[in-house]
Amino acid sequence: MVMNHAQLRAFHAVATEGGFTRAAAALRVSQPTLSSQVKALEQAHGVRLFERRGRTVVPTELGRALLDISRRLFALETEAEQLLAAAHGLVRGHLRIGADAPYHILEALADFGQRYPGVRLSLVTGNSETLRHDLFEHRTDVAVIANVPGDPRLVALPLRHDRLVAFVGRRDPWARRRQIRLAELASRRLVLRELGSTTRRVFEMALARAGVALGEVLEVGGREAVREAVAAGLGIGIVSASEFGDDRRLAHLALAGAEVDVIEYLVCLAESRDLRLVRAFVEIVEAQIGA
Repeated sequence: MVMNHAQLRAFHAVATEGGFTRAAAALRVSQPTLSSQVKALEQAHGVRLFERRGRTVVPTELGRALLDISRRLFALETEAEQLLAAAHGLVRGHLRIGADAPYHILEALADFGQRYPGVRLSLVTGNSETLRHDLFEHRTDVAVIANVPGDPRLVALPLRHDRLVAFVGRRDPWARRRQIRLAELASRRLVLRELGSTTRRVFEMALARAGVALGEVLEVGGREAVREAVAAGLGIGIVSASEFGDDRRLAHLALAGAEVDVIEYLVCLAESRDLRLVRAFVEIVEAQIGA
């Protein structure tokens, strides 16, 4: 029996995304289409690949074994695509970039696009945890993430050293101040990103070192949503100084006496660093930062 590639791709997406809704969005197909592909794969081989628990699905033992194979298969497929692109001198191909903040990488993307106009570029944003997961699942080729932990599976190039700052709306009583102490934040509502955010993790570690208990938190998904919530007067936000930008609705405040530093890295899988597309992009970034 010949394996149906679309059905296997559908299975892989559901297994890695943790559900049919997210998998359908990742593959840009309808959920009924995705469900029918997975069901057809199961029926064709007389097996059950997922335990369905309400809205969530968990791979069966057989499903987990198949996922190990599909990971390797689709990683090799990506490698084959990039090998063929390299044979044409990078006149075609697809480079997939993930970034926790797009502006870190826009100049490099523009330079790459000018040098290799035939290569298709795609950029996705997310928190550091999600972007690392995307790398390991071969959904992206390179990523820009903060404070990369030591991991032999990754190659990391330091891009930028930054410091966290607080910010408030212009009508906030603190808007005319230049700095605040961490202890003062205990009495105010904080607007923070989701738990997978490096910004949040670094900030909460700084609070713990200073012996400051985290008070009321409004958790918001995504950097822009945090900005809008703070501008609306819903609390105090935390962001990297270089990401603050020029928004006249907001005022930033230094965090006095606190070590709240972040380092942004360009990261790829160690197994992918010599792929022509990845190497070409890394070389452009290295030239821009003077590495």
